[in-house]
Amino acid sequence: MRIPPFATALAAALLAVACATTTSPTGRTQYIGAVSQAELDRLGAQAFTEQKTTKRQTGDAGQKRYVGCVVDAIVAQLPPAQRQIAWESAVFVDDNPNAFALPGGKVGVYTGIFTTARNQDQLAAVVAHEIGHVIAHHHDERITRQLGAQAGVGLVGALVGSRYGEGASQTATQISGAAAQGLFLLPNSREQESEADIVGQRLMAQAGFDPRQAVDLWQNMIAASGGSRPPQWLSTHPDPRARIGELQARATSLMPIWEQARGAGRRPACG
Repeated sequence: MRIPPFATALAAALLAVACATTTSPTGRTQYIGAVSQAELDRLGAQAFTEQKTTKRQTGDAGQKRYVGCVVDAIVAQLPPAQRQIAWESAVFVDDNPNAFALPGGKVGVYTGIFTTARNQDQLAAVVAHEIGHVIAHHHDERITRQLGAQAGVGLVGALVGSRYGEGASQTATQISGAAAQGLFLLPNSREQESEADIVGQRLMAQAGFDPRQAVDLWQNMIAASGGSRPPQWLSTHPDPRARIGELQARATSLMPIWEQARGAGRRPACG
């Protein structure tokens, strides 16, 4: 029985790469390294390709240019290693106000986000938040945690032996599903979401997008949810209203960075 690509890639990564510790952009200790950066980028590209084969992409050239413009402006402010990646964006036809970014420079935006991100600055808040997950190594961190827990019950051994037994399909599905979910399907932890807020709001300011608009975005999200549970994109954040207070305070401190960016000619005109 054929083992799905996700399963093979993750099994190889777990066997070949030891875990390590690093420090996140906000100073917390992270455990990463179950997947090498090359493998992580390959998995991100594969997940993005699968997303494009299962979800319809917009035929609206204006939407594609709009998203691409915002992504390019944010990427221009990344550290040199991340800027060298060939970043790619896609707009998917889906009413859910959602977006994601994957290792290897892949950004996906759902058309539903345009109903809540009502200008380029608000869209930049979404895109910068998602890219923040990538540059903060959150995908690596989550997969390392998942595989570390599964390794304790002999996951790799089960995978290798499964090609000779009736459990092949079940095991392969378990691992490939964990890989896809670890990359972008499952919600991120609140800790990671808060960190992506911090990284993303600073990135948008450096790119010349108004960091105060991140607050307006959240207010739009709350309004769109009717005051009940926020949309999927925000489902694991702390209380949205408390989050608005943090975004407002950070926006004030980021105004000099935004003004400096504007003074340096970084004045995005995406739409």
